[in-house]
Amino acid sequence: MAEMLSSSKGLLAIWHSWRLTILVVLALFLVSVRMYRRVYLSRSKTTASASIPSSPRNKSLEISSTSKVSAGTPPPQPTLNNVDAARTDTTKASSGPKRVQGKRPAKTVTGRRAIIQETHPFFIQPVIFFASLTTTTERYANLLLEELRVSAQAHASLIDREGGLLPPQIHDISYIDFEDYFAAAPKPPSTSPGTQYLYCILIPTYNIDTVLNTLLGHLDEIHNDFRIDTAPLSQLAGYSVFGFGDKEEWPTEEEGFCSQAKEVDRWMAKLTGRKRAYPLGMGDVKSDAERSLKEWSQGLQETIMEMLETGGLGEGVPGSGDAVESDEEDVEYLEDMNDESYVVKSKKKSGSTMVDLEDIRINGQSAAPIPVDFTTAGPAVTTEPQAKEMVPKTSPTYTALTKQGYTIVGSHSGVKICRWTKSALRGRGSCYKYSFYGIRSHLCMEATPSLSCSNKCIFCWRHGTNPVGTTWRWKVDSPELIFAGVKEGHYKKIKMLKGVPGVRAERFAEAMQIRHCALSLVGEPIFYPHINRFLDMLHQERISSFLVCNAQHPDQLQALNRVTQLYVSIDASNRESLRKIDRPLHRDFWERFQRCLDILREKRHIQRTVFRLTLVKGFNVEDEVIGYANLVEKALPGLIEIKGVTFCGTSTSAGAGLTMKNVPFYEEVSAFVVALNEELQRRGLEYGIAAEHAHSCCVLLASGRFRVNGKWHTRIDYDRFFELLEKEKADGTSFAPEDYMRETEEWALWGRGGFNPDDERVFRKGRDADSRARKAREILGAEMVQGSL
Repeated sequence: MAEMLSSSKGLLAIWHSWRLTILVVLALFLVSVRMYRRVYLSRSKTTASASIPSSPRNKSLEISSTSKVSAGTPPPQPTLNNVDAARTDTTKASSGPKRVQGKRPAKTVTGRRAIIQETHPFFIQPVIFFASLTTTTERYANLLLEELRVSAQAHASLIDREGGLLPPQIHDISYIDFEDYFAAAPKPPSTSPGTQYLYCILIPTYNIDTVLNTLLGHLDEIHNDFRIDTAPLSQLAGYSVFGFGDKEEWPTEEEGFCSQAKEVDRWMAKLTGRKRAYPLGMGDVKSDAERSLKEWSQGLQETIMEMLETGGLGEGVPGSGDAVESDEEDVEYLEDMNDESYVVKSKKKSGSTMVDLEDIRINGQSAAPIPVDFTTAGPAVTTEPQAKEMVPKTSPTYTALTKQGYTIVGSHSGVKICRWTKSALRGRGSCYKYSFYGIRSHLCMEATPSLSCSNKCIFCWRHGTNPVGTTWRWKVDSPELIFAGVKEGHYKKIKMLKGVPGVRAERFAEAMQIRHCALSLVGEPIFYPHINRFLDMLHQERISSFLVCNAQHPDQLQALNRVTQLYVSIDASNRESLRKIDRPLHRDFWERFQRCLDILREKRHIQRTVFRLTLVKGFNVEDEVIGYANLVEKALPGLIEIKGVTFCGTSTSAGAGLTMKNVPFYEEVSAFVVALNEELQRRGLEYGIAAEHAHSCCVLLASGRFRVNGKWHTRIDYDRFFELLEKEKADGTSFAPEDYMRETEEWALWGRGGFNPDDERVFRKGRDADSRARKAREILGAEMVQGSL
């Protein structure tokens, strides 16, 4: 130990004696090393620069300026890697040494498509194909050619700067090689690699063997050739087909009207990967061919302009698939809602860090206590809660409703496409509102300014996912925001259907002008504080208003302005049944219900008032005819709609005791209507069975006020309604429901079925009306036998 201490003291003494010298020598050494490395590196760069080859750009210029390349050898083409390398070299030369930054570089689109998007404008090149034996279709093709040429000239100012519509090309199918156009998409010219082609195909229909049979055979072979991709035309911008037919020889589509055009449209949907740009158009060469073609052309041109703005066809239902019906959406949605971890998954997916307890639902049940309005049983609450959004974008409620097909507008409104809208667009029939009131479903918008409701009905299609409440305690959006939002959402959803097979071009064009609004989507529209202003905005654009309320808000009902037709849901005839079916949140729900009936009686000479009865077997059908007659006698509604419940298969409904056994057959609904009508007549009330829509399992009872000269007038003259409304606002002249009624169509009357003969009735799974009725009678007979035993 003593030796170690003595040696350390010796080293310390040496350091103190020579430390200055040691530090100077070390500094000189480091400076020498640094100077040596700088000189060496500069010499290395000078030597290496002499051996660096010229860039690909310079090399290509040298090759083009010399004659060393042989005549049979094509000049080298720059590959994608060479282009990337050239860009990398240019970047390095201009920006200096590469800097390492402490962040991940942003993802960018790579490949030829990215280069085209960055360096070339986007053009659409229409290509018209036609076939013609009598030159009729050729004449129409030239008309279309001229319209597209004029449209291209109108947008010529955009060309060479940011893209645009190019002058159309035209080809006779008889003179082209199918391999050039229908085995693969044409390649864009080298001068404008951003060009995409849009096929416009005009097809007549013949009952003889023509070039169209050859074309259809070719399309079939291309699609089924295992050596070729199943969608070889997917590089097209899109396609659209218009067919010409003769209704004298083939009156309907089932009998062959425009059948070959429909076949071409079907094959093109497969070959293009479902890129139908505009629905199939059809025209009768002996009546409306030119007019129909012009309307189809206008719609096609509007689609082209949208493609130039957005760069593609946008979102939509795939062109080779069937339209998604609302009931199918509901069943699909159940697979997730039955999972108890759904709320957790939705929260993780949305990235939310905070969720309202009232929005958390497991298996359709609220995890938090349901808010109850005690204002009718105690003193009013003086403190106002802080305003919040009814349906925040981060909530499971928002996720659930959007998954069901809703477009949420603002914080508490919504819009959705009804399955009957899709049906009407395809010529498969409208809902009962067309039979009863003359509303064509593809002209109707289903919306609501309030997604919240004060009931939790067991048959609600929304699976208990919409908010509930007894008082408005949320943020209030302006009527202007809601009105613009629901229209935008509706039109966007209509545009998404343009690729659905069977959608008729003329109906698609008509659907782009909303004429009716059903405020019955979900929730309670009368709950919205500015409902009257919203109704005024509808009427200013001559959009009719059908408002449905649940008879739980008498004050709002009393203050409601005029609507085209006012509905009140009457789901039960007595207090106990109403509590079981509607499951209201208000403690004084029955008193509120009765007050609403009194208000409806007061409004019956100003509004078209309607009772909406939803029959639920086992809940409100048996032995309740007398009770319903009492309610009718009290409110004296102008119309009474009686409809069987539609079961949506939710876990919430099953928990409440609702199953498929509670869905009445149409025969049972009809029997109930007959019994109610007899009871009303026994009491001296002038009502009668006016119309029916068997497809919707719905029957209409009407007051004698709508029976003129022995004929029912349940339909609405909408033009007359708006004329009377404008006059009332101008000089205060009031009017009654009888002033804007129209005669009911013959096919809609009671006993006629109520299906529009101009549409095509489609039965699912091969079932027809007779087999369904026969099955219903068999089931009813079996139940009667079991009851007797």
